[in-house]
Amino acid sequence: MQESRDLLRSSDEKRPLVMRALRRSSIRKKIAEYLFEISPSSSYTSEIAYHVKTTPTNVIGAIRGMESRYRKDESLISLELVEKTNTDNNIKLYRLTDFGKEILESYKNNRNRF
Repeated sequence: MQESRDLLRSSDEKRPLVMRALRRSSIRKKIAEYLFEISPSSSYTSEIAYHVKTTPTNVIGAIRGMESRYRKDESLISLELVEKTNTDNNIKLYRLTDFGKEILESYKNNRNRF
């Protein structure tokens, strides 16, 4: 019972940081929206890049962070919007977390802009 309250509190505390990170980067926002569209499926870096019309390097930076362009603490993984899974062939796949779905659903329902 206490764990669920702590989780809810941390989600509420993280929400403003998430919204700020998505407003600051159109690539992060587009990636999150694309993963929301294909949810619960996963996708790999170059496929995400193709659908959001950017380079795989930008996708990696937005998802995992990259020192020169994307702050690691504002990456989609650090914000717990996206999770990484590995296949048997060592391919890294990315999908939206439940928290990520919640954030994007509230955005779509309220029709607010990031």
